[in-house]
Amino acid sequence: MRIGIDARELTGHPTGVGRYLSGLLTEWLAPAATPAHEFVLFAHRPLAAPALRSLTVSHRIIDGQGGTWWEQQQLRGAVAREHLDVFFAPGYTAPLFSFVPTVVAIHDVSFAAHPEWFSPREGVRRRLLTRRSAHAARAVITISAFSRDEIVRLLGLAPAKVHVIPPGVDTPWDPAVSPATAAGPATEPRALFVGSIFNRRNVPDLVAAITELRQRRPEVSLDLVGDDRSHPDIDVPRLVGDAAGAVRWHRYVSEAELHTLYASARAFAFLSEYEGLGLTPLEALSVGVPPLLLDTPIARESCGDAALYVPAHDIAATALALEALLFDPRVRQRVLEAAPAVLGRYQWAAAARQTLSVIEQVS
Repeated sequence: MRIGIDARELTGHPTGVGRYLSGLLTEWLAPAATPAHEFVLFAHRPLAAPALRSLTVSHRIIDGQGGTWWEQQQLRGAVAREHLDVFFAPGYTAPLFSFVPTVVAIHDVSFAAHPEWFSPREGVRRRLLTRRSAHAARAVITISAFSRDEIVRLLGLAPAKVHVIPPGVDTPWDPAVSPATAAGPATEPRALFVGSIFNRRNVPDLVAAITELRQRRPEVSLDLVGDDRSHPDIDVPRLVGDAAGAVRWHRYVSEAELHTLYASARAFAFLSEYEGLGLTPLEALSVGVPPLLLDTPIARESCGDAALYVPAHDIAATALALEALLFDPRVRQRVLEAAPAVLGRYQWAAAARQTLSVIEQVS
C-alpha cells in the first residue's frame, strides 16, 4: 500500500506536529518494522527532523511556500499524480476535493472553542479548513478524549469517526546517560516552561508568580523556551526585562540545549487553559522534573496524580505550588512516584500501531 503523508512540519525547526509525525515515522520505518507499505512524504523543502535522517523514505519536494495555497493546489495535484492508496495529514488540514481517501489528525480545536485567541483572518482560515478537512476525511485521529469531545461538539462530526490515539512521549535525552539521572535532581531552583507562547498558556501569570516567589526565595529563576505566537501580542521582551534577571527567554533551542535545560530544572510549569493534550509536561515527567499545571479537564486527563494543579490567574497559589515543587522533597516524591503509571499510557509503538491500523482501514 502506498501511503502519502504531508511532511511540511518536518522542515525548518520541527515543533509540535513535526515531533508527532517524527515519532510515528520512526516507528513505521524502524528496521524491525514489517515493510508492508511504501511511505511517500510531501514537503516544500528538504526534511530537517534529526530522527529521520537515517531512514529510507520517498520524499517529494514540491515548490512553493508550504502554506494554504500550496496545500490546496500544489500538494493536491502531487497527491493525485502519485497513485496513492491513502493520504495522511498529521496537522489539522488536508487537500480538499481529493479523490484519495484521507485520514487527518486534529490535535485540538482551540481556534473554534476560543476564537478570541486568534487574529480574525487566521481564525477564519483555521475554522473553515479544519472543519471541511474533517468532514471530507474518511477518519479523524485525535490525541485525547477531551479533544474528541470538543471535535464532535464544535466541528459536528459523528463520534464514531473520531479515533483517540494518545501519542508517545519523547524523552529529551537517554535517561541512562543524562545529568539528571547520573547526578540526581538539579540543585539550583530553576523552573522551566517549554512550548510556543500563546495567550492561553498564561506566561505573564507564570512570570508574576516567579517574581512573587523571589521575594522570599531570591535564588529562584525561570527559563522560557518557545517562540512568541501570542494574539493579542504579549510583549515578551518587556515581560522578561521587568523580571529583573529572574527569567531567561530562549525563542528556539537545539535538542542538545533543550537537554541541558531539562537537566537544570527542578520544576516544570505549564499554565495552559486549553490543550489537545500537553506533551511537554509529560516530557518533563519522563526525566524526573515534576510539573505544575492549571486545573483543567485535559490537564487531569493527561497527568493525573503526577502533577500539582492551581486555579487560573491565581498568582499567590501558583507561587506557593512552585515553591513546593522546588523545595519540598515530600511533594516532589509524591508527584514523581505517580509518573510511571501516567507515562505508561504514552508509547510511540502503540501510537504508531493504532494510527497505521486506522489508515489501513480507510484505504
